[in-house]
Amino acid sequence: MGLTIFYLAVFLSGLARSRREGGPWPAAAHVATGFGTNFLDTLGIGSFATSTSIFKFWNMVPDELIPGTLNAGHSLPVVFQAFIYISAIEVNVTTLVLMIAGSVVGAWLGAGLVARLSRRAIQLGMGLALLTADAAMLMSQLALFPVGGTEIALRGWRLAAGVAGNFLFGTLSTLGIGLYAPCMTLVCLLGMNPVTAFPIMMGSCAFLMPVASTRFVWKRAYFVPVAAGLAAGGLLGVPLAAFVVKSLPLSALRYMVIAVVFYAAVLMLRSAQRHR
Repeated sequence: MGLTIFYLAVFLSGLARSRREGGPWPAAAHVATGFGTNFLDTLGIGSFATSTSIFKFWNMVPDELIPGTLNAGHSLPVVFQAFIYISAIEVNVTTLVLMIAGSVVGAWLGAGLVARLSRRAIQLGMGLALLTADAAMLMSQLALFPVGGTEIALRGWRLAAGVAGNFLFGTLSTLGIGLYAPCMTLVCLLGMNPVTAFPIMMGSCAFLMPVASTRFVWKRAYFVPVAAGLAAGGLLGVPLAAFVVKSLPLSALRYMVIAVVFYAAVLMLRSAQRHR
């Protein structure tokens, strides 16, 4: 809670600074994007890849500011999701805390690196991140992920591997690769019950995203009005999906999202080619 309050203060101070410098308010399209992507994220579709696709199609955010905007804008809705779901599933506390800590350290280091990357490096990284996310969504849709085991705790080398893996996923998440799919895969490969991935991955994102986003905000490596719109819309979309809608037949929608994300990845890589 303290980390969330600290990030909220940093986020609001960044918005106030932007307004003092004559920056625009969030537009209705920015709020609608946050509402829709976080609504789908709560139902299991994801928000990073879908948001990036929207940014690219409508030229909503400069390419080099997309990673920071994703992290800064989606942090508060993801924390909201974690508060809703994280207490409902049993998992070993030591495993949970250490894996979350690994992701947070990775995100802190990754955000500092990504905030300094060139426009073309961001475009290449985001293009590859979108392709990775697309492949993960397709594998999930085709039930190709490992089935997992029955454990609710990791010990010994498995715990070390889990922490190291989440450190890597936290680093990559700052570039726009969602943590959910790789974390779920890692947990299953290490023999844990797949259900235990939910508190681990939601807790990881709830901690790592405010940490990473703070670095992006301090370095001004994000697009302020869109990030504010994502946050405002997301805080409306999450409770609607969690408490009112709860579930939808999403199979056809997932295939549509997979196609859209693949096209956005191609556009991003073509942009990188043009900027050589």
